[in-house]
Amino acid sequence: MFKSICYRLFKIPYILHVHEDRKSDAYKATVVLLHGLGESSRAWDKIAQELPDDLRVISIDLLGFGKSPKPEKTKYNISIQAKSVARTLLKYGVKQRVIVIGHSMGGLTAIELAKKYPVFVRGLVLCGPPIYNESQRKAILPENGKILKNFYRYAIKNPELMTSLAPVAAKLKITGEAFELTQENVAVYMAALESSILHQTSYEDIKKIRKPTTIIYGVVDPLVIKKNYKRIQNTNSHVKLVRVAAGHELAKAYVKPVQNAVDAIRNVD
Repeated sequence: MFKSICYRLFKIPYILHVHEDRKSDAYKATVVLLHGLGESSRAWDKIAQELPDDLRVISIDLLGFGKSPKPEKTKYNISIQAKSVARTLLKYGVKQRVIVIGHSMGGLTAIELAKKYPVFVRGLVLCGPPIYNESQRKAILPENGKILKNFYRYAIKNPELMTSLAPVAAKLKITGEAFELTQENVAVYMAALESSILHQTSYEDIKKIRKPTTIIYGVVDPLVIKKNYKRIQNTNSHVKLVRVAAGHELAKAYVKPVQNAVDAIRNVD
C-alpha cells in the first residue's frame, strides 16, 4: 500500500515484468516487444523465436497486465505506460537505441515512446495499431472510427457483457491466445480502454515522428481504420504500410513482415 501511494504521489514510473530478455554474445540491436490490450507479452512468443539471433529481444508485460503491477486508481493511459517501459529498460541496462515493436495498444505505447524519448528509439514496427482521428468523433456520418469509439464507450459502461463476449472474440480471431478478460481484471482492462484507446493523441503524434516506421495491418482487422494509415503515410514520409492476410490477432502472417521491417530499420544507420 505504501509503495503504491508513493508511486502515485511522486509519479514514479513502475518497473514492469520482463517476460523474456534474450541476448546473444554480440547482439547488434535491441528489440522491445509490447503487447496489446488485455494480453500479455506471451502474445509475442511465436514471433520472438523467429527473430534473428543477433538481436537482443525484450518482451514486457504492460502496466496492469500479465505479471506487471496492477495499481488501483491509475488511469493506465499511454503516457504512464511509456514512462514505465522506459524505466524498465533502464533497469535492464539497455543503453543503445531500441527498435520498438508494438501490437494494438502496444503500438500506441510505441508511438508515445518515440514522442517522449526520440533519442532512445531507433524505429517503430506497429502491428494493427488502433489509431483514431479525433475529427471522426465529430463526423455526422457513421464512419468506422466513430462506430468503434461508440462501441468502446458502450463496453466501458457494460463490463459484464464484455467478459461474457470474450470467448466469442477469441473464436472470431479478434483476440489471440494470450488475451484474458475476466471479472478479476476487467476493471484494469476498461480503465486502459478508456485512457489509452478512446482518449489518445496517436494520430497527430505519429505524423511528427521522424523515425523509420512500418505499420503492418490485417486486411480483415475490424479494429483498425485503414484510411487513417493512408492519411498518416501521406503526411509522414517515414511511414511505410504493409498489409497481411490476418485479423487483429498476432497471426503467423505477421512473422515475415516484422522481420523485414526490423531489417529495414537496422539498415538505416
